[in-house]
Amino acid sequence: MPRLLSPAQAWLFGPGVDLTVFAGSALLSVAFVLAAPWLGAAGDTPAWAWLLFVVGVDVAHVWSTLFRTYLDGEEVSRRPGLYVGAPLAAYTAGVFAYMVSPAAFWSLFAYVALFHFIRQQYGWVALYDRKARASAFERRLDAAAVYAATLGPVVWWHANLPRAFWWFVENDFLSGLPRWVGTAALGAHAAVLTLWAGFQALRIARGEGVQAGKVLLVAATWVAWFGGIVLARDDFAFTVMNVMLHGVPYFALLFRYARGRHAEGGFGEWGVLLRAGLPGFLLFLAGLALLEEGLWDVLVWHDRPVLFGDMGPVLESDVLALVVPLLALPQATHYVLDAFVWKAGREPALLVRLGWARAGQGPSNVSQAHKVVAIPGRGE
Repeated sequence: MPRLLSPAQAWLFGPGVDLTVFAGSALLSVAFVLAAPWLGAAGDTPAWAWLLFVVGVDVAHVWSTLFRTYLDGEEVSRRPGLYVGAPLAAYTAGVFAYMVSPAAFWSLFAYVALFHFIRQQYGWVALYDRKARASAFERRLDAAAVYAATLGPVVWWHANLPRAFWWFVENDFLSGLPRWVGTAALGAHAAVLTLWAGFQALRIARGEGVQAGKVLLVAATWVAWFGGIVLARDDFAFTVMNVMLHGVPYFALLFRYARGRHAEGGFGEWGVLLRAGLPGFLLFLAGLALLEEGLWDVLVWHDRPVLFGDMGPVLESDVLALVVPLLALPQATHYVLDAFVWKAGREPALLVRLGWARAGQGPSNVSQAHKVVAIPGRGE
């Protein structure tokens, strides 16, 4: 009888956590979208959904990077140039882009965010492959599947603008792509994913089995991106499908890392947040996210008076050129730092803190045992 599961499952966090944060987050987002008419959420995202998904997941996950970086005094002192230079570079680029035009700023920001979202999905799959010591062919095929599952719907989106939703603000993506290009992109994405699925079936037929976590991750990625872009008909559907699969696994990564780092000692007074467990960790992040969104609304958007009041100033365009990039700085810094702080090949202690290697295991042994070069979403 063909083996269904690989003998080397190589779960990232464990079967329960992996299935919850990957497949579970995708299924939950689908459930919310299907229940939207009964929740009063069809069309524009209502306030409760905005608080839950945008503030509580999307913006909060950005702030969770603090536990890998600025809340760790030893880490900051180890690489001060990075932690000072990253926000300065991001802010400078943002101000220059906004001075060109607000549209240029938001388009640049949207495409950087899009790249970050896609690379994170690739990173998770690459990590599964490296932990299971997958062949070079399988790694390339898995990468192609993830890029097909994400880029196919994105290209189709560009060829079918305008839609009922945008990444950040209206017209942030560039339009003008012929519709046939979008159709061809979906055809190519279907061909690649069919080939990938056929390879998984071949593994089962040969008795090699498949990695359940990795297969469900690729499937969840396709569900979130195809469902949230091609099938979505309103802002609520796009928002839910867009943020859940991106933010929830990142919470798991940062909480696991922060606990491991705190166990080493030297994390400082912020360790009290970790002693409060996952609820304390998430509530702290949600509080920061709500504060950030309050500043956005009071200073820039002025569209949620029930939550943040309606007494905010109306800023002149030259002032907005300084304020908007500043408010976007947590997110922009998150994008930049993620390209540097998760390179386990250069810092094997990451694997120990994440529970993927034993304490005291040498760098060469870690490299051979896990073959991990980069953590999800980061450059290799």
